[in-house]
Amino acid sequence: MRVKDVMTISLVKLSPDNSVRQAAQIMIDNHVSGLPVVDDDGRLVGLISEGDLIRRTELGGGVPTADPTRAAGERAHAYVRRSSWRVGDAMTADPVTIDEDAPIGRVAALMQERSIKRIPVLRDGRLIGIVSRADLLQAILAARQDETATGDDAIRRSILIRLGENTGLEGLDIKVAVSDGVVHLWGNVETDDCRRAARILAEGVRGVRGVVEHYSEPYPQ
Repeated sequence: MRVKDVMTISLVKLSPDNSVRQAAQIMIDNHVSGLPVVDDDGRLVGLISEGDLIRRTELGGGVPTADPTRAAGERAHAYVRRSSWRVGDAMTADPVTIDEDAPIGRVAALMQERSIKRIPVLRDGRLIGIVSRADLLQAILAARQDETATGDDAIRRSILIRLGENTGLEGLDIKVAVSDGVVHLWGNVETDDCRRAARILAEGVRGVRGVVEHYSEPYPQ
């Protein structure tokens, strides 16, 4: 599944010259926690979020303890962000972005790595959508099981292929048999996490009716 399959394309956008008050009101009216900021040509220049606004001077927050070790320019920049009425000053500039054809797994990884909740989607430098954590949750709900396997032999082949992928199970000698859609597993699988991963892997194949574990039993010859 790609970013373009899950992103939100109906966007409320702000201009850098909008006021911070307008941004706050639009977030409340649209039940969102962040908004993209674009220039007159539709190019993304930043994002403004609840996180940017809760540091505002109006809330009595964001005023740091005097620190003579911080450069004057750095302290001045922080003052502008928390005190200016312009969205262009308060926003987060140069946000992380992603291409519409990127896999959604890349989105999840970026969100986790950067501790962010939303990522703008660009095409030729212009904003065409945004993908949020909520969009990823919808993708999980919409996900369908693997439809390639039908019949016991096909189910077994699909499971064996998946066991060789990046699941943490590659290299383990797991034996698989399938009878009437029920998967039977044998092998020297010592940890609970590996056993759970093998079960989840098997259950994710379309046509599987159940999984039976035989790890404490010898594999029938």
